[in-house]
Amino acid sequence: MKGKKYAGFSLIEILVVVALMVILATITIVAINPAKNFRDTRDAQRSADVLQILNAVTQYTSEEGHTLADLGTISTCPTETCIGTGTACVDLAGDGTNKLVEEYIVEIPMDPSEGDATDTGYSICQTVSGRVQISATPETQGKTIVVKR
Repeated sequence: MKGKKYAGFSLIEILVVVALMVILATITIVAINPAKNFRDTRDAQRSADVLQILNAVTQYTSEEGHTLADLGTISTCPTETCIGTGTACVDLAGDGTNKLVEEYIVEIPMDPSEGDATDTGYSICQTVSGRVQISATPETQGKTIVVKR
């Protein structure tokens, strides 16, 4: 009588394949680094937001009779004034004739991580030469996101 021959994989072979899959999955997750990608995405949103605010302020001040002072008390750089409805902030979206919302921008953008109506997470100031500067603090290490015109 001949011995039975079993077809299939041994337990060792299955464990080796599973271990290799775990190692490859770990390497892939580390290489992709989803947390860094999310931070970079939020920083890209901040860059777009500060540019959008700057464009609205520039359009507003370009119109006849409008000045930066019409928007509220805006400090001189390097001191910055926050944008929002808080008491220490300048309200660019509030009620009144000299505001940006509706005519120049749909709404004032807010920081994707911590912005709210009281403090959007963005700041505005006027340089000594009279330029408008809008800034945001990025999540990644490096320079502050700044645009001016």
